Amino acid sequence: VHLVESGGGLVQPGESLRLSCAASGDIFGIKSMDWYRQAPGKGREVVAEITIDGPANGSVKYADSVKGRFTISRDNAKNTITMYLQMNSLKPEDTAVYYCHAGDNYFPPGNYWGQGTQVTVSS
Repeated sequence: VHLVESGGGLVQPGESLRLSCAASGDIFGIKSMDWYRQAPGKGREVVAEITIDGPANGSVKYADSVKGRFTISRDNAKNTITMYLQMNSLKPEDTAVYYCHAGDNYFPPGNYWGQGTQVTVSS
């Protein structure tokens, strides 16, 4: 599975950004996709998750820090999955490198990461 993020940038507090993550390759076993972020000097934290497969397909979860401001979604095409993160009312503390992650149903389970995209919120 190959993941490529896009959409990061520099915005002012209160503004919006939309991140995209395109998944290609052996996408048929993917069970969930997530957005993580890592701020300078801090560990990587999960921001939002969407279930891709199974009875909970489409269910979403958010970190408390982004609830009500961020929305995760995805589009399925024949050979790709594109995941989005709509980020509204951005705050300086949202500044981080945002990473796309995917997990699959295989054994041993695979975990895949994108290269990351920088989001900077500053006035």
